[in-house]
Amino acid sequence: MSTPFHPFALDRRYRLVRLVVLLVFAVLIVAFFRTQILGYSRYRLQSETNRLKEIVLPAPRGLILDRNGKVLADNIPGYTISLLPDDTAKLHRRLRQIAPFADLDSEAIARVLERFLRAPYQPALVMANAPADLVAQLEERRINIPGLFIQAEPRRYYPDSGAAAHLLGTVGEVTEDERNSPRYAGLRLGALVGKTGLEREYDDSLRGQDGQRFVEVSAVGRVVREVGAAPTLPPVPGAIIRTTIDLDLQRYVSKVFPPGQRGALIAMNPNTGEVLALYSAPGYDPNAFVGGIDQDTWKKLNDNPANPFFDRAIQARYPPGSTWKLLVAAIGLRRGIVTMNSRMPIPCTGGLQYGNRYFRCWEPRGHGDLTLSQAIAQSCDVYFYQLGLKLGLTSLLEDVNSLGFRSRTGIDLPGEITPEFPNGTDYYDRVYGPRHWTSAVTLNLAIGQGENAQSLIDMVRLYQMLASDGKSRTPYVVHPLQTPTEDLDLSQDQIEGLRKAMIGVLQEGGTARAARLGDVTIAGKTGTAQNPHGPNHGWFIAFAPAEKPQIVVGAIIEFAREGPYVAPLVTRVIARYLGVDSTLANNATFRLPADSAPHEVRTLPPGAEPTPFDTTTKPDSVIKPDTTPRRHGR
Repeated sequence: MSTPFHPFALDRRYRLVRLVVLLVFAVLIVAFFRTQILGYSRYRLQSETNRLKEIVLPAPRGLILDRNGKVLADNIPGYTISLLPDDTAKLHRRLRQIAPFADLDSEAIARVLERFLRAPYQPALVMANAPADLVAQLEERRINIPGLFIQAEPRRYYPDSGAAAHLLGTVGEVTEDERNSPRYAGLRLGALVGKTGLEREYDDSLRGQDGQRFVEVSAVGRVVREVGAAPTLPPVPGAIIRTTIDLDLQRYVSKVFPPGQRGALIAMNPNTGEVLALYSAPGYDPNAFVGGIDQDTWKKLNDNPANPFFDRAIQARYPPGSTWKLLVAAIGLRRGIVTMNSRMPIPCTGGLQYGNRYFRCWEPRGHGDLTLSQAIAQSCDVYFYQLGLKLGLTSLLEDVNSLGFRSRTGIDLPGEITPEFPNGTDYYDRVYGPRHWTSAVTLNLAIGQGENAQSLIDMVRLYQMLASDGKSRTPYVVHPLQTPTEDLDLSQDQIEGLRKAMIGVLQEGGTARAARLGDVTIAGKTGTAQNPHGPNHGWFIAFAPAEKPQIVVGAIIEFAREGPYVAPLVTRVIARYLGVDSTLANNATFRLPADSAPHEVRTLPPGAEPTPFDTTTKPDSVIKPDTTPRRHGR
């Protein structure tokens, strides 16, 4: 009888157990083979990933230099504070540890957590521009804060921030919308890019290429080794950008520009298009944006009614006023309508009756019988009313459009605004209705008013043409661009005639006679831009030496009342550039009219639209201009 302990039964069980053991060992061997041989690379990478944390090494942005090699935008050492957490719970606990030292409130902690959730594979940035005393306090407590990581990084610095804020611009973290654009595709979250000014225009060159290094962390996330954990890829610095700006001149402009006033000034080489200085007031400190601007500072700047972010040199439009008369004169000369000695049929007696409207001159006593040269020097409105009528609306619109005064200049700065000017008579049909306007609009256009709003950079380009050979040069700050084909199409004698008339503006009897500059002959023109919100804005554009111009300078000051009040500012800048030692050049201040202080922006009634020439409202507004006849400024 068979029993469980029969030798044959025991042998069968032994063979079964041996087979099971062999199968188990076979499975283990296969598993070990897959893990250690076939899956070696994957598991090694996973192990290294758990042990090593990648740290981005930001590339230093390229320096921005002036024409003489002086630094406009630099890099200085800075510190970032980050945490290397495994999950949000640990991150939150560690942020609470840091909060008393870093002055982190609940909103700041929430922003760090949100940032971590968007990029959990990166160190959670706590502070991008940490002060040295905070770094010292946290270093002392590093042992109690697992995952704390402090890194020295290059930080953008603008030595002359107050003088060149709008020109240089700002840097900031790339946004999600920007990362989705082709220009910024592939950039990591948190990468710094140019936001405005030259920083934005030449960001592709200035940005450089980030490097990377690895730190070794323990199982609880504590940094145990920062050097030698893995090979380091060094960052590649951005390219150095050399500009055409004369830093000494730029500083001087910021010094002599009337304090508390709004406006802009541009200086340019008329023979090349090089921008020597570009200044807009009021300004701001771009250093405040490095590492992220605090909420109080941002609110203060953003709520400022003077809009310090607004670059009035290239983004504001104003009626050009009498500075426009040189273009109308040039059109009359090129069409053979007038010569520099031509007189108009009706002498100026203080105004001109046209139809049932009376168009006034800025001089109520009248200028009498003038030649074109004298009319430019004395800025006689009545003369240019008649010249506009001689040209005719169609010819005037055609020539202004062909000369590019409805187009951007193409300066290599972001945000340049397009001037406003009718493209043809159909503009008036569309805006006013086919039977609700007359050729009287020509009179306003002829003196730089009406449906006409130009940027400062565009008007400086006009005077650049007059200061050279009549051909336009595209203004540029870094790289020269293709020169446009705009040409005043004037003979050298005609250009010389216009220059002589502009010299008369600063001579006895001219509108800017108070701004003469010793032995240097300056040719220029004043202008007054109507402003529905207060005193008129003042223009002055000039170049020198008039015989062989080396510099053209244009300025506009909001609420200055009249152009002659702006002329001394321009002549001081010219004197500085030419190295003229004069009392006028050395005097850093001058007085504007008592009522030239900025006025508050009026509130428009419901349904009303702002005027396109109102720079105190949005610059892109477009509506019917004010065509009420009135006395115009010089």
